[in-house]
Amino acid sequence: MKSARLTSGRHLPIGKILCIGRNYSDHIKELGNATPEAPVIFIKPASSVIGEGDAIVIPPYSRECHYEVELALLIGRKGKDIPVDRAMEHIAGYGVGIDLTLRDVQDVQKKKGLPWEIAKGFDTACPLSAFVEASGVADPQNLQIRLTVNGKVRQDGNTSMMIHRIPAIISHMSGCFTLEPGDVILTGTPAGVSRIVPGDHLVAEIPGVATLRVSVA
Repeated sequence: MKSARLTSGRHLPIGKILCIGRNYSDHIKELGNATPEAPVIFIKPASSVIGEGDAIVIPPYSRECHYEVELALLIGRKGKDIPVDRAMEHIAGYGVGIDLTLRDVQDVQKKKGLPWEIAKGFDTACPLSAFVEASGVADPQNLQIRLTVNGKVRQDGNTSMMIHRIPAIISHMSGCFTLEPGDVILTGTPAGVSRIVPGDHLVAEIPGVATLRVSVA
């Protein structure tokens, strides 16, 4: 079983990975999507997680794999129907993750009105860093978040740009799913997403919180 590592040395087995789509306005515009009234939720399996220094393997059924850098939340306390004003108490730590998307596969599935888990949940689709303890992050809603590919900055945003804020995300998700220790929430991505190919080297970073380095096999 894969586990999330906190910088304190504590480990939590990874449960479900809950993801938010369309949570930064500039990213919504670059993909030509409509702004949702409620958070758009999808799930990745724990089997999609890789870590520092690991390799992304693009499935043979796709020719267009995109990166999306995101602030990752590690849940430390069980909760259902969590009030917004108690939501932050359920976070054990913060890290950085990359939501990999097979954009060509996703587009086909959307046009057919079919689920698109095969575009989001494939093996290696969720690179995750280690997590810093929640108490070590003064303001998670004001963090720079960036991603470089082969040393060139491709994404550079701030978590203050989120449409749905962290407490609201946790509260909303806990109304749909019981949140359990070890669950991970990916909170959306800023603009700048694009394709990666074999041989690329990616660095995802939230300064002062986490850095993650992975490559494409």
